[in-house]
Amino acid sequence: MSADPILERLKTLHPKAIDMSLDRLVRLMAALGNPQDRLAPVVHVAGTNGKGSTLACVRAMLEAAGKSVHVYTSPHLVRFNERIRVAGTLIDDATLAALLEEIETVNAGAPITFFEVTTAAAFLAFARTPADYVLLETGMGGRLDATNLVAKPVAVGLTPISFDHMQYLGTTLAAIAGEKAGIVKPGVPTYVGVQPPEAAGVFDAKAQALGAPLFRSGREWHFAPTGDGFAWRCGGRHYDLPRPALPGRHQIDNAALAVAIADGLGLPAEAIATGVATAQWPARLQRLTKGPLPSLLGPDISLYLDGGHNEAAGEVLAAWAKGRQIDLVFGMLSTKEPADFLRHVAPFVRRLRAIAIDDEPLSRPASEIVAAAQSVGIDDAKTVPSPHAAIADLAAKADAQTPVLICGSLYLCGRILSQNA
Repeated sequence: MSADPILERLKTLHPKAIDMSLDRLVRLMAALGNPQDRLAPVVHVAGTNGKGSTLACVRAMLEAAGKSVHVYTSPHLVRFNERIRVAGTLIDDATLAALLEEIETVNAGAPITFFEVTTAAAFLAFARTPADYVLLETGMGGRLDATNLVAKPVAVGLTPISFDHMQYLGTTLAAIAGEKAGIVKPGVPTYVGVQPPEAAGVFDAKAQALGAPLFRSGREWHFAPTGDGFAWRCGGRHYDLPRPALPGRHQIDNAALAVAIADGLGLPAEAIATGVATAQWPARLQRLTKGPLPSLLGPDISLYLDGGHNEAAGEVLAAWAKGRQIDLVFGMLSTKEPADFLRHVAPFVRRLRAIAIDDEPLSRPASEIVAAAQSVGIDDAKTVPSPHAAIADLAAKADAQTPVLICGSLYLCGRILSQNA
């Protein structure tokens, strides 16, 4: 049994893909018996960047401690099932299809968004299968996010805030932080990662207003990179931790927030260290070593894949590229601004090949990406018809000192992972 036809039908029930309101889901969840009120202890995470990586690290820590964990994340890269992990295993097609049919019957054709339906399916699956913890990632915002129906999580995490989805969340960092802070709950410990001052002030005020104990990077807990990892401390507790399995300096920031959450949950030091060293999350500077695309470059040329798509992600990738040249294969949605991303990496980009994202109606035209690239100083930029054509073109003058990075969109990453399997 496949869930795909049901998912396609459910996409048609509301004219807007994103419609920030909880009224529709409150109605549906009540008709389903409010499964969100019967979950194992919930760790709820919001933010602009790093949510998935942070939760992947928390999950690895919990599982290293012998805990059973449900996980809900979005979007998926290749298969929808990636969004719902039930007690450590991706939900199977038959179970997912049965849940979606049940939801479709109960909803009876009423307006509901795709994300609201999929969140309802996750809540049902999690309520019906025992586990020790549930990890929830918000979809976009926080205050009006479908996952925010959980009334009393055991912990709240807030990853770094930056500009993204401004048409829905606001045009200032303070406004965006205000939406994300909507997941903070009265009396619930709230763990805050590295933040710009505008966001930090909003989180401080929200937590104080709700009486939520606040644990902030640089205030209640501290971390610093070391030669082979990072050190983390909070009060009298101190951990010397290995380098995160996920590459990039920014992953130390994400891992440090995960450590704060795990420390608050009382996990043993050995499980925390194991989680840092083993956590995996696809399309985050993921090295591609097998498949048709790497074979075009040969064994001496490194090929990476990253789903970062906003200005903060551009800054992160610039820090990774610093001190060397890179070649880019770049595709982006029309809802994002390529120049905002590319201006940060431009000093390190030797060549850029722009592509449209296959079967994605919101893909930005490759010609617009080239114009944006040239406007920020990337002179060798041109359009190509496909990822395969882009890699083949770059391969002609590739060298071992210049890695190739495919980036700009998680949707593009999903197509790459599917095609390169």
